[in-house]
Amino acid sequence: MVKFEVYNDGEYWCARGIGVDIFTQGKTLDELMGNVKEAVELHFDEVLSSGEDIQILSIFEFVVHSLVEAAGS
Repeated sequence: MVKFEVYNDGEYWCARGIGVDIFTQGKTLDELMGNVKEAVELHFDEVLSSGEDIQILSIFEFVVHSLVEAAGS
């Protein structure tokens, strides 16, 4: 299993591998997830070519704003 920390840096959605040297980003979450899949396929090409599957776990970080702040926006 490959784990990723996923967060928004204010402009892009970013995914940083935990315990593996992979980093990618995308303008949307959908684009990011496609980039994560592609990065894992490239990084683990030999493993996948041998017939093994790789599971990806994404751990998301995001902010839930207070109701007071949201109402004043």
